[in-house]
Amino acid sequence: MKALKSNQSTGEVYIREPLSSRLRKDWKKNKGLYLLFLPVLAYYIIFQYGPMAGLFIAFQNYKPIKGVFGSKWVGLKNFKDFFESYYFWRVLRNTIRISVTNLIFSFPMPIILALLINELRTKHFKKAVQTITYLPHFISLVVIMSMLADLTSRNGAITQFLTHFGFTPTTMLQEQKYFLPLYIISGIWQNIGWNSIIYLSAIVGIDAELYEAAKIDGAGKMRQLFSVTLPCLLPTIIIMFILQMGKMFNVGHEKILLMYNPLTYEVADVINTYVYSQGLVNMNWSYSAAVGMFNSIVSFLLVWGTNKFSKKLSGSSLW
Repeated sequence: MKALKSNQSTGEVYIREPLSSRLRKDWKKNKGLYLLFLPVLAYYIIFQYGPMAGLFIAFQNYKPIKGVFGSKWVGLKNFKDFFESYYFWRVLRNTIRISVTNLIFSFPMPIILALLINELRTKHFKKAVQTITYLPHFISLVVIMSMLADLTSRNGAITQFLTHFGFTPTTMLQEQKYFLPLYIISGIWQNIGWNSIIYLSAIVGIDAELYEAAKIDGAGKMRQLFSVTLPCLLPTIIIMFILQMGKMFNVGHEKILLMYNPLTYEVADVINTYVYSQGLVNMNWSYSAAVGMFNSIVSFLLVWGTNKFSKKLSGSSLW
């Protein structure tokens, strides 16, 4: 049944169709788009939202033989044990240190690369630079870490090159002081080209008339960069920064697992690797679920807080 609605500002009366009727019409009009969206929706329901039900065991002393409903309820005991353990401060310190350092050095690099590529005027050279910088992203992380281990070994190419500058040959991945630099530099090399794509797309979308107006006003390249390009890029940069903040506590544990060893645990062990070791190696499922839940809550608060601060400061936000 159609409902009558009135616009209080104009006094006009119009008929509003029921939601079910509007959905049927929209389905007929955009059936293809809905069908394309279904696999994505199924993926998130099955692999992202479905596993959230497993967080229930964070409040239990979970035993597989008893199941979720038969295991003993312990409340916040697992969280308390984590907060009081020696490993809490170690993994929290390492997670923050690696995340903040990665944010400072890695986040601006794709922006800088996109700005530099945009200034290239030779079409073929520009494509070559883009291809070369994109390629590392498609190399398996296992392969990259194997390459890194070989290159930074005592007789590796990087180690031997650094000896010409007074560096003492050593296996760098076994030294705590080299773990963080190797993690950051290898990450920049692998992802800088791929992450620059979104910024290049944003730069291409900038109205050319803005540059023409700037040139008429006598602005050079640097002035155009700071007065036109960067202000137009700012909304994209803010959105990407908010998303990056949400990943701060989700440090790439796969990469760390491939890089670290008992000699570097003290500086390399992060929350996600701790969850892995407790859950899959030590089979302490409830405890690892509690640690993972703590990590997720902190990540959510970071995204929410950054989004709110950004919206208040610049007007740009995710929601």
